[in-house]
Amino acid sequence: MDLWQLLLTLALAGSSDAFSGSEPTAAILSRASWSLQSVNPGLKTNSSKEPKFTKCRSPERETFSCHWTDAVHHGSKSLGPIQLFYTRRNIQGQTQEWKECPDYVSAGENSCYFNSSFTSVWIPYCIKLTSNGDTVDGKCFSVDEIVQPDPPIALNWTLLNVSLTGIHADILVRWEAPPNADIQKGWMVLEYELQYKEVNETKWKMMDPILSTSVPVYSLKVDKEYEVLVRSKRRNSRNYGEFSEVLYVTLPQMNQFTCEEGKRNKRLK
Repeated sequence: MDLWQLLLTLALAGSSDAFSGSEPTAAILSRASWSLQSVNPGLKTNSSKEPKFTKCRSPERETFSCHWTDAVHHGSKSLGPIQLFYTRRNIQGQTQEWKECPDYVSAGENSCYFNSSFTSVWIPYCIKLTSNGDTVDGKCFSVDEIVQPDPPIALNWTLLNVSLTGIHADILVRWEAPPNADIQKGWMVLEYELQYKEVNETKWKMMDPILSTSVPVYSLKVDKEYEVLVRSKRRNSRNYGEFSEVLYVTLPQMNQFTCEEGKRNKRLK
């Protein structure tokens, strides 16, 4: 097994956890660090003062960006300019040379943006941060593993039913997929998760993931205001994207007479 295969076997094994926010095991981190040092002898053990990758994310499997922390200076010693370099394997299985970040601007401060010309979905990438020729951090991943869709948009709701007692109501919540997710051609298949709570509560109620862009929410209390959020992820992935903007649902109080009168009028029609 060559160094590239060893690096990918160890580093990619922990990459999903590393970029989704969960902590990989110390053993995986140790082996991945050793493997990165084998490929890059200049790699140092990362300290709190050195830049460190925080996340790499692709919103639509066509582009991606990577972000890192600021360097913290202690005493007289300071790091030089931070540069990102990347390498990947071509379709013949050969390792390409290290190249510098193509765009330090588009994704914001302390980031590198890879547009569609630099993005290959199934080809593994390795990236590293360097300062004064020394490598201070490194990661390996495939673009498919770092997909986190943009938030769903255009949330709205309609009233479905009010209970006979006028105490509870059912609503239907609708939304649209992220505009840059190509779901029409099947390039992205998304699952959605809806969460809701009363405005004054702190605990969110989570509904099961669904493939459709609408879902009924049952037994909400009338004369209460609710907050509703929706987020999405690629099907069979664990990495959710950011939540949508909050949808506020206010249900006016309806007495029992009003509910019964409305139902009786419907029967007469």
